[in-house]
Amino acid sequence: MASSERSALLTYRLCGGSAEEERGRERGRAAAAAAASSSSSSSFSSSAAAPRKLPTFLGVVVPTLLSMFSVVLFLRLGFVVGHAGLYQALAMFAVAYFIIGMTVLSVCAIATNGALDAGGAYYMISRALGPEFGGSIGIMFFLANVCGSALYVLGLVEAVVDSFGIPPGQKSGTGVHVLPQSYWYELLYGTILLALCLVVCLVGASIYAKATFLIFLIVAAVLGTILVSFFATRPLGVPIRMPHHNSSETENGNFTGFSLATLRENLGGGYGVDYTTGQMMSFSSVFAVMFNGCTGIMAGSNMSGDLKRPSYSIPRGTISAVLFTYLVYNLLAFLMCATCSRTLLQKDYGFLRDISIFPPLVTVGIYAATLSAAMSNLIGASRILYALARDDLFGRALALAKKTSASGNPIMAVILSWLVVQLVLFSGKLNTIAGVVTTFFLLVYATVNLACLALEWASAPNFRPTFRYFSWHTCLLGIAGCCVMMFLISPVSASASLGFLLLLLLALHYLSPSSTWGYISQALIFHQVRKYLLMLDVRKDHVKFWRPQMLLMVQNPRSSPRLIDFVNDLKKSGLYVLGHVELQDLDALPSDPLQPQQDSWLGLVDKLNVKAFVSLTLAPSVRHGVRQLLFTSGLGGMRPNTLVLGFYDDAAPQDGLARHPAFTSAREELPLGFPPLRAPAAPKLLSPREYVGIVADALKMLRNVLLARQLESLDKAWELRRAASPPPTIHVWPVNLLRPDSARYADTCSLFLLQMACVLNMARAWRRARLLLFLCVEAGAMPGAQEDKLRQLLKDLRIQAQIQLVPWDAVVRLHWQAQRGTPGTPAEDEDEEEGAAVNFPANATRVSDEYVRAANKLVLEQGPAPAVRFLYLPRPPADTSLYPLYLRQLELLTRGLGPTVLVHGVSAVTSTQL
Repeated sequence: MASSERSALLTYRLCGGSAEEERGRERGRAAAAAAASSSSSSSFSSSAAAPRKLPTFLGVVVPTLLSMFSVVLFLRLGFVVGHAGLYQALAMFAVAYFIIGMTVLSVCAIATNGALDAGGAYYMISRALGPEFGGSIGIMFFLANVCGSALYVLGLVEAVVDSFGIPPGQKSGTGVHVLPQSYWYELLYGTILLALCLVVCLVGASIYAKATFLIFLIVAAVLGTILVSFFATRPLGVPIRMPHHNSSETENGNFTGFSLATLRENLGGGYGVDYTTGQMMSFSSVFAVMFNGCTGIMAGSNMSGDLKRPSYSIPRGTISAVLFTYLVYNLLAFLMCATCSRTLLQKDYGFLRDISIFPPLVTVGIYAATLSAAMSNLIGASRILYALARDDLFGRALALAKKTSASGNPIMAVILSWLVVQLVLFSGKLNTIAGVVTTFFLLVYATVNLACLALEWASAPNFRPTFRYFSWHTCLLGIAGCCVMMFLISPVSASASLGFLLLLLLALHYLSPSSTWGYISQALIFHQVRKYLLMLDVRKDHVKFWRPQMLLMVQNPRSSPRLIDFVNDLKKSGLYVLGHVELQDLDALPSDPLQPQQDSWLGLVDKLNVKAFVSLTLAPSVRHGVRQLLFTSGLGGMRPNTLVLGFYDDAAPQDGLARHPAFTSAREELPLGFPPLRAPAAPKLLSPREYVGIVADALKMLRNVLLARQLESLDKAWELRRAASPPPTIHVWPVNLLRPDSARYADTCSLFLLQMACVLNMARAWRRARLLLFLCVEAGAMPGAQEDKLRQLLKDLRIQAQIQLVPWDAVVRLHWQAQRGTPGTPAEDEDEEEGAAVNFPANATRVSDEYVRAANKLVLEQGPAPAVRFLYLPRPPADTSLYPLYLRQLELLTRGLGPTVLVHGVSAVTSTQL
């Protein structure tokens, strides 16, 4: 069982087969994973070789009990009860144990959902929430354990000075009171005691477990003695020396034995001044000190890398220890309130020794328990630091902490943790850092609950903890309790901690390498996206909320990075899919050839910084592949409604990817593993007939079509950032230049073209550009009235554009001259009804090449040259034999125009209503 828990996944042979076949499959999987695993195997080898030795009792119960008892039980429980009274003390215990109870349930759920390794809470959070949360909370938990260790050392110094220190106001002591008292002397004592903890922790977890078991026996004996003392000790007065400047002031506290009057006196609160710090106490400040007795619940989890069966031991050991300490705290609080005066409780932190039937044993117990808690936090901090270093989240900053001894003990992490604890000791007093320690631990506990809540809400099938006594309600209650108490205890510390946590999150998000642990954010996003996609009902679509959803077909990304970027500006928060067709037959292949390409395409999306999905397909021809993508791309209400194609011409492809800024950095390698470009003399994968057929297919499927020509010559950065005025322009020609006899500005296609130009102008990068709309007019056609109508249309559509009148009588004359030389009459090719797409004429000679060249010249003459032009794309002819002629005339129309987009729309996309 121990060996199986070291693997993240448990492997079972679920089907039959010979051993040789199984070995063959293993060799295949190993070869595929060799490159990924080779870099990480060396860093984990020392940990994997280190055996797990500790059982549940020694590895979880004992460290947890000692961490939770320690200072609060022996040195601060009377302080809590004396200031807060019995009722408020019991309320504090209830609140504190409610918070840690919810956290324990979350810890147990995570711990029983898979194999645990070293790092305790850090390991749980990082593997559940991902490296950003895991690394930042790991640092916070490291600091919490460091401050906790310092707190226990200071508590131990306080106990030692109380027993052996020279009384205040005296230059020399008598008997055992020989230790000088001052800030620097107490710092020296703390340094010596911390060095003792360091020695034990350097030896390793095994000797630590043995030492803590011995200390546990001592503490258990002391606890038994204290309980007996409440019943066996007769009433007595306890003189209390109160430090006051350079003299000493004495008060008397009373141990009354069981007395109803004493109990009544201690029921309510009576907050006073803390005699060690001189500060006035309140509920929050007392709770901050008391809560340190509850922060040991992770002591067993921190030893997860040294436990035989962490998934078994952590839930059982932690819950047992928490329940036992809760009962002991409540019992002792009642006994203290019933037997001790408030003065004794408030002003003598070591009164348990004074009322004990065997005082030396209580002294030894205080020292042993506090020393053990300090060691527990120090070794916990070192294990967290080692786990952080091993995961390489902070790079070289923690490289030193990876070094281990021959037995696997992270000695450098222990030494670094010891140094940080030594720095915290300069704070001087236990109560001074109690609030900071409590804030750190509450923040860590809140995040543990958040990790469990996220796993529960993500509803991932692999989240199947064997511990089932939790729900999202318990996680949410734990988070709320931790956050509320954090700000009640110390708003300043809580705000500073959250700010520091946010900085760590941002730093890790942008600087840390990607991990293979899995990101809970991805599971949550999937869960929410699926839910909202189901709610996205296509039957409720309305033209007011239409947005372009683009499918851009890319043959080779090397030749089209600027086109990819341009379409990204056109999508207006809509769906954007990069489509690619691989011309292969899956029947003749051993495996899917698209899977290895997927990472290259996703890497391209990241490098170009476009918000696009990738959809690849296998097909016998490009046309079949595009059909597949048009039918299958997207999901639910998010499906492409617009097909974008590069233009079909004889221009030699250029490697734009090699010149793109994202790939020209010295640190980047060229480029992502895409095949080389087609040689200019090499045959194309697509014929002219097939290309036009793709356009016709898309229109039949009620998809809008955009044909982009020379977009690779568009230098967007130069066009849009040049300082010269006027600003760059976008030329819009919303008239079918190949059908002058049916030209109009208010059909569906023209309005769609206007919409696309407006959408481009709304993109952040294109807001400086101006829309220039060209109105082609003939003599005697009342151009003023046409301009007024168009201007009113633009006003109704809220499109900001300038209108320029373009006389084209000479161009139209060429069309009618060709018309008179061609059989047939205009009536043979009547216009379609309003709102429908206009067909290319069935008789191709109706539009002569001479006319098309004239139209091309007309467009070119409207200078200066714009950044991009939008032109009307006619519908392909019904006769497929005319496809090559149709494509040739489109090439003539757009020749030399620079970046041009031919647009044909079939969707109603504009609205004048609210």
